[in-house]
Amino acid sequence: MTGTPRLPLLLVPAGLFVLAIYAWPTLLLLRNGFNEVGPTGAMVEAWSLKTAADTFADGFTFELTLNSLQLSLSATAIALALSYPLSLFLFRTESRFRGLLAVIAIMPMLISGVVRVFGWLAILGDRGLVNGLLQSLELISAPLRLVFNWTGVTIGLAESIMPYMILALLAGFGQLDRTLEEAARSLGASPWRTFWRVTLPLSLPALALAAGLGFILSMSAYITPKLLGGGRVFVLATEIFEQATTNTNWPVAAVLAIYTLGLLLLLLVASNLLARGLRR
Repeated sequence: MTGTPRLPLLLVPAGLFVLAIYAWPTLLLLRNGFNEVGPTGAMVEAWSLKTAADTFADGFTFELTLNSLQLSLSATAIALALSYPLSLFLFRTESRFRGLLAVIAIMPMLISGVVRVFGWLAILGDRGLVNGLLQSLELISAPLRLVFNWTGVTIGLAESIMPYMILALLAGFGQLDRTLEEAARSLGASPWRTFWRVTLPLSLPALALAAGLGFILSMSAYITPKLLGGGRVFVLATEIFEQATTNTNWPVAAVLAIYTLGLLLLLLVASNLLARGLRR
């Protein structure tokens, strides 16, 4: 009892850490969104909504939002379709190499994103592994355009979020009960029917959690769209970087950054509510 009042004090270091590295920079970013850009291109301190109004009145902002949503949706769908069976296998296997297999599955997280992107450039390039193999088999006469376009970015982005989705699925598979599956099999259900009627419904909360995480990571990704897109793929993350560095337009970059952060928070809340509802 005497130690109970002191428990909240344990949150003070973590709270100060969050304020220092997240809350305070976010507030500064929000403040920059009220500034304007003068005739010379220099930032002028102000308390105005003109920058935000001009940014959202531009149709390019709406196009960037649609591009980001479509790219994130495609990459998340591909990554989820590949991660689900792999995660289910890792969760069910009784092999003594289970731990090693799990480490191999998430090993891309240990490699720099830039290195992985250059690896995809070597694989998907005009003279890369895929085109070289297809041409050697005489399946194509000319190289397929798999990089510096939406196709390459989608493939690279799906691969980059897969390890995170595998971890989320493994964490969410705790609700799977083998006794229910065995009961369905004993009542005459086929393996496929057991999967569709028992396994898949029980794993829906994990699927919602993994999909939400993958979607958010895809929306905020910059390296993959920038490098694999070759300057031809425009999303919110790449535009924020261009405005902040190339154009040195900090007010517009701040408005787009806060806008993207708001979208991500909405998606995160929706994902958690969906997972919670499916769990109930």
